[in-house]
Amino acid sequence: MSDGGRVEAVVAAGRERGLDVEPRTYPDGTRTAGDAARAVGVPIGAIVKSLVFSVDDEPVVALVSGANQLDEAALATAARGAAAARLDANAVRDATGFGVGGVPPFGHRRALRTFLDEDLLAFAEVWAAAGTPSTCFPVRPADLVAATDAVVGRLRHDTRT
Repeated sequence: MSDGGRVEAVVAAGRERGLDVEPRTYPDGTRTAGDAARAVGVPIGAIVKSLVFSVDDEPVVALVSGANQLDEAALATAARGAAAARLDANAVRDATGFGVGGVPPFGHRRALRTFLDEDLLAFAEVWAAAGTPSTCFPVRPADLVAATDAVVGRLRHDTRT
């Protein structure tokens, strides 16, 4: 199988969490939030960006609306840490078992604390990566919170003046 079993691993991880993950494949790719929104046909805000950061040397996952830029200070505060820093691609793969552009919200190599952007709750359904840069799946935001045991909060960088 071409994805090395990554999609099947996400489906299995969803099942363990009580979710019926139904991945969809998009040949043109869903690597970025914009790509995913165009492929799926939903507003960019309904796309879940799974961002892997380090907060005081602990890898954490921030599930952020595709319309938003993550506020690193807000993530650090939510995680009760001093500072947050984006991990490089190798560190992301080491922490999650998945490459950048395909990191799912759960099913990682090891348990990672997860934080969810409150703006995702405005949608009836959101779309998250399913293990590869060309697969994603729909999920209700409340189910995503439950499946990831996420701390919900304001994580977006406010660009309004």
